[in-house]
Amino acid sequence: MNAVTTRYPNAWHAAADYLRLRGTTVLFGLPSDDLEALPAVEAARLRLILCRDQRNAVFMATGYALQSGSPGVCVVGKGPAVTNTLTGVLEARSSAAPLVILAAGTGGDRRGSGAFQELDQVAVMTPLVKRAYRIDHPDRVVPTLEKAFLVATSGQPGPVYVEIPDHLLREEVTRDRPWSLHTGVTGTLVSDPADQAALEVLRGSRRPTLVVGGGARHRNGDHLIERFAERIGAALLSTASGRGCLDETHESFCGLAGLYAPPATAELVKTSDLVIALGSRLEETAAFGWPGLGTTIPVLQVDVDPLGLSTEYWGPKVVGDAAATLRAWLGRLPEGLVPHRGWLDEIRVCRETLHRDRRETLERLGKSDDIHVAEVLAAIEVVVPPHRILVQENGLQDMWSYLYPFSSCDRGGGSIVPSEQTSLGFGTAAAAGVRLAAPDRPVVVFAGDGAFEMVRADLATLARERIGVLYVVLHNGGYGWLHSQLGRLGLDPGRFPFVTAGEAETGTSVIPGLEQVVVTEKDDLERHLDRGLRAGLTGKVFLLHIGVRLDDVPPFLDALAGDFPETSPSARESEAGPHDRG
Repeated sequence: MNAVTTRYPNAWHAAADYLRLRGTTVLFGLPSDDLEALPAVEAARLRLILCRDQRNAVFMATGYALQSGSPGVCVVGKGPAVTNTLTGVLEARSSAAPLVILAAGTGGDRRGSGAFQELDQVAVMTPLVKRAYRIDHPDRVVPTLEKAFLVATSGQPGPVYVEIPDHLLREEVTRDRPWSLHTGVTGTLVSDPADQAALEVLRGSRRPTLVVGGGARHRNGDHLIERFAERIGAALLSTASGRGCLDETHESFCGLAGLYAPPATAELVKTSDLVIALGSRLEETAAFGWPGLGTTIPVLQVDVDPLGLSTEYWGPKVVGDAAATLRAWLGRLPEGLVPHRGWLDEIRVCRETLHRDRRETLERLGKSDDIHVAEVLAAIEVVVPPHRILVQENGLQDMWSYLYPFSSCDRGGGSIVPSEQTSLGFGTAAAAGVRLAAPDRPVVVFAGDGAFEMVRADLATLARERIGVLYVVLHNGGYGWLHSQLGRLGLDPGRFPFVTAGEAETGTSVIPGLEQVVVTEKDDLERHLDRGLRAGLTGKVFLLHIGVRLDDVPPFLDALAGDFPETSPSARESEAGPHDRG
């Protein structure tokens, strides 16, 4: 091979060239005020979504990564710009999203001098990322960039931090070899997936349940998980983060595990004799309310990263890629393995019960004039095509979207949800990255008004960049979940006003490329959803504001949400509006 030397004016130009060669087309962020990154971005013909809030930029990049499976890239300045990214980096780490933060930094010749915005950014970032790098010499630019993307995409994906100090803006970077385009090593098996312990519990199970977590995202392109479930006769469940990995129309799918399990599903899984956790850390919400899990019921865990394997539960553990592990198991299981017919019948009855309960609930709610959250989700199911991507938040009312089958993802659909960290506002901003990763699919955000407030600063960004997203905003007056806890503690809502009662209103200034409407009648829901869908597909941002009652909560929250205290005398008077009839 004949080496060809390439010279770059500075480190940012080298970075932009590497991104271009990797196939990266879009970046998110707010660069340092010297703007040195912008000429490099322009020369490489990359698209930079200039955000008003660095936190939103990281959320967008994370949404892009989760939807595409490719690294999201965020460009920021130094000092407070870096600390503004920390919540997003925490979310990306918890979501196992491949993310690369490219940040400015104080030059080596100025460190320790009290330089403008000087901060030990590597020390700040290190606890939250897979690896933090500071490049201090031009010769380290090429290998460090390559290593950053290798680490971000290999094993369990996650965020990586790369700091480009100011002194590298003045130094030429030389590359005397081709770029190495590492694509990750997620398919490598670290331990034997067909070891005897795993095979023995698989062969001996009569009532298996397969729980699919976010670690299985992009590992089920050929419906391998569903085929494996059919082979062993397993009930199929998903964690919240695992939604979108499975076809929820499959005859064995029974909803979400743990906290979000409908009653029929919770009763079914209590009688399992084996749980197979695929790409899930088995966080608290995933295992909530599951007696015997890991004690009388063995848990067979599979994760590409040993740190993702929980030692809270007894059972075999496999370090390996989810897809490669399932294929190995399928090759080792006996050909004559026959699923237990009685267990399959129970799974079928569970699904029938879930869908019957949904029909009966919607029929009951339909007799009221109020607009209920379940009815909003039902309208989305009717109006928005099956290949939609639903981007969710994790507040009081929007958690209805975690309840199957009130919300579902069929074979062509998708879902992006916050991780166990449930960072407020993640979904509202991440939707922009999701839309750019899937430009031919409608993206619908389902969020409460508290979470929606977090993205307001960048609504103009979405409109300017023609990132068409349909926002369905549920207005309960603020932070409904926190308000619901006041009664349990005997606290005065007038002293601690988490919500402000009143009718849903737009509260958003006129922005070119943005449309919005307040829905007050349930008969108008589908018409306005269709209008918003069409606007989103043409690149417009559409806000659908809907007033909802504070006590309109999904059934699994009844015991957790408290008694919903009154807000204040004046609020009680203002609450007598169209959303409180009947």
